[in-house]
Amino acid sequence: MKVRLENIGPLRQAEFEVGDMTIICGDNNTGKTYATYAFYGFLLFWEEGFPVNVQENILPPLLDNGVVRLPITKFIRNYHKILERASAQYTSSLWRVFASSENRFKNAKFLMMVEEEELKLRGSYEQTLRTAKRDVISISKSPMANYIEINLLTKQPDRLNGLIPGFVLRKMIGEAVKEIIFGKVFPRPFIASAERTGAAIFRKELDFARNRLLEQMSSMERKLDPFKLLDKVYSDYALPVRRNVDFTRQLETVAKEESFVSKKHPNLLADFEDIIGGTYKIVRNSLYYVPKKGRVRLTMDESSSAVRSLLDVGFYLRHVARPGDILMIDEPELNLHPRNQCRLARLFARLVNLGIKVFMTTHSDYIIKELNTLIMLNHDKPHLKRIMVNEGYRPQELLSSDKIKVYIAEETLLKLPGRERRTRSLTLVPADIDPEMGIEARSFDKTIEEMNRVQEEILFGREADR
Repeated sequence: MKVRLENIGPLRQAEFEVGDMTIICGDNNTGKTYATYAFYGFLLFWEEGFPVNVQENILPPLLDNGVVRLPITKFIRNYHKILERASAQYTSSLWRVFASSENRFKNAKFLMMVEEEELKLRGSYEQTLRTAKRDVISISKSPMANYIEINLLTKQPDRLNGLIPGFVLRKMIGEAVKEIIFGKVFPRPFIASAERTGAAIFRKELDFARNRLLEQMSSMERKLDPFKLLDKVYSDYALPVRRNVDFTRQLETVAKEESFVSKKHPNLLADFEDIIGGTYKIVRNSLYYVPKKGRVRLTMDESSSAVRSLLDVGFYLRHVARPGDILMIDEPELNLHPRNQCRLARLFARLVNLGIKVFMTTHSDYIIKELNTLIMLNHDKPHLKRIMVNEGYRPQELLSSDKIKVYIAEETLLKLPGRERRTRSLTLVPADIDPEMGIEARSFDKTIEEMNRVQEEILFGREADR
């Protein structure tokens, strides 16, 4: 799966491939967050807003025969056209994703690209369309079938036209096509934006503002669209930030669910609690942080910035995570001590090995170096096994270099459309990743080398003066 960007934020032209772990490094204001938000927005658009067109008139043959079989092969043959249409529709709404002006994104382009071999069809699928009183239609696919089967379940087919409009049925079939063909290609996204710390502190105030708006709406006599008005509460913020706010506001509801990590890998949650030094608790509809030492319960504004910055990730891991997801996090190192940045890198590696993709932007040399260690240790050599035991590394933390894609946001010479000469522009440059040596993150290496050079001059410069 590859993403191509044009004229999105400071990125004039860029392309990146999504791996099991994808990392974007680089200086400030070089487009890392723009690339992340654009990709997240597409995944959400694909999941919630993009319809796969089903052109055939399904209702008449369904009413006549009680069953219709729709071949999947024609959708597979045209899958690239489906993606092109989705990319074009999404591009037209990019300005909304970034809460910006439409004019700012008039020359933008977003293109999602998937190779045919990446399409791994779901073996089985089943969905039932219900009215208030009965099951009406089932849409299914058996493991070996190359078609979708639509079955009429009601004994009163003459009433179907009144119960189920044709466009609703086509939409359901389109959703089935999306899930069967692309369900294993596009992961379900969860994002923790760089603004997550503030959302953790002010989540109750955000609730209050929303409730107060509802009260004002109920007292108005003139007609208005309540959904448009509610949307304006957060319309000044980018879509990922709005999703962060909504997730944080609903933690009491989120906490009622249990993720596969919680059920099958509680030791991973224990490692996460070691990073934050405690646990999050919902007590009588109130959120607290409970440190491991002592019985005190702290509210979010009483807790450390590190506790607040990992709140979303903690609730995601314990209550939401599913295999096949993608966890997207902007600057995971926010407010973390270097030791905990390294521990977080190891936790991310474990998530990748459990089937959850990780996509991050980072300024942390510690995270990159720790990932390098996990790559370098992932070889069957006696001295590496000895180091693992001595240093406390575990097999489930080791990473294969082919699972990681790293990009540096930086200026380079590009051949832009309509330009005869190459122009220096911001783009994403893939970093070299060696199975033996790990990631070459020159974004950090150059700064570290400069610091070392200055310190060497300070220490040894006196000898040159003699």
